[in-house]
Amino acid sequence: MQEQYRTVARAGVHESEINRSRFLCSLAPAATEEEAQDFVARVRKEHPTASHNCFAYVIGADASVQKASDDGEPGGTAGVPMLQMLMRREMRYVVAVVTRYYGGVKLGAGGLIRAYGGVVGEALDALGTLTRQRFRLATIHVDHQRAGKLENDLRATGRDVREVRYAEAVTMDIGLPDGDVEAFTAWLADTTAGTATLELGGEAYGDATA
Repeated sequence: MQEQYRTVARAGVHESEINRSRFLCSLAPAATEEEAQDFVARVRKEHPTASHNCFAYVIGADASVQKASDDGEPGGTAGVPMLQMLMRREMRYVVAVVTRYYGGVKLGAGGLIRAYGGVVGEALDALGTLTRQRFRLATIHVDHQRAGKLENDLRATGRDVREVRYAEAVTMDIGLPDGDVEAFTAWLADTTAGTATLELGGEAYGDATA
């Protein structure tokens, strides 16, 4: 698994006008290829009279799924430069649709490539990006006596506390960067006088802390 990846911070639309053609770049996060395709279909439905609705998406932290479409523009002048911009910016789990309303001035192949790639870059700048970090999921088991202070200490040190459950003992689900597991295990033993236990689980991605 990748240690981290970048994705778009939120869904949104950015518009540019180039030689009287309107270019609207709709961007959105997409967890699966199906989500990306659904987003493309929605944008096409919103702009049925557009000259073109070209798209590109990248799914997977390792960019395992990459698709692009020129939607009638000359081959390689729309979807590919859009995809290249997403890859150059190291974007993952993201879908981009560029809707073009033709303004009567031909841009030529080079102009189209610059326009489609450029508007995706502008949209990323306008909407913002965020980094997602790979975490090891872990569960702490601790007695009631120490639970309150431990939870406070975890939050005070910026740990990713996901859930706290109170039963006979207290369990706390947290996320740990892989490289921190050994140091955290030692810190936990020291903080709770060896009474807490740490159970390591699977892996997931969460927002990286600055």
